[in-house]
Amino acid sequence: MTYIPAQFLETDPVRLRALMEAHPLAVLITSGAGGTHVSHVPLHFDPSPAPHGRLIGHLARANPQATGTDTAVEVIAVFTGVDAYVSPSAYASKREHGKVVPTWNYAAVYAHGQIRFLDEADTAHDVVSQLTDTHEARRADPWAVTDAPGDYVAATLRAIRAFEIVLTRIEGKWKMSQNRSEADRDGVISALGHGDDRDRAVHDEMRRLYPDAG
Repeated sequence: MTYIPAQFLETDPVRLRALMEAHPLAVLITSGAGGTHVSHVPLHFDPSPAPHGRLIGHLARANPQATGTDTAVEVIAVFTGVDAYVSPSAYASKREHGKVVPTWNYAAVYAHGQIRFLDEADTAHDVVSQLTDTHEARRADPWAVTDAPGDYVAATLRAIRAFEIVLTRIEGKWKMSQNRSEADRDGVISALGHGDDRDRAVHDEMRRLYPDAG
């Protein structure tokens, strides 16, 4: 179960997809006979099949998660978006009564589903090509899997296990000071706007959520 207070819950599928695509390095959490397995894995979101789509990726075959995962048990992929520390000094209420503490604002997506390993050589090749093409697309001279020698690619594919996660639900948590007063939110937005790149990314997201903020 994921702890998401109602005021932080994000259900807009467009916004959830945008975060997964902008921050594709997910934390994959699975369970099996060896206990809980956790790995950072770049994942590609495919909107089919309905209703929630699927994620594709791959693990090193030497990773115990690749062989010790119970495919009958739900898995979770956690995508972390923008985040920033929020100082109590940003709150208007600090000057009123001082009863404030630090916190952290952030956006995250929790993608739940069933994992299936794809051991066919052609399918693994397709998964690696899809991931590669997605991230190389922004480059002026994109690299493709077919640029590497065929025997080298074949050996590399034997060292990984491709997989898909057919999603059963996707939950978003956008903790952006919704539980604070308007004056406190205005203070947070102003403070983050004068911070570093990390702070300003959260500032921009809060500006989108609160376009009329002072």
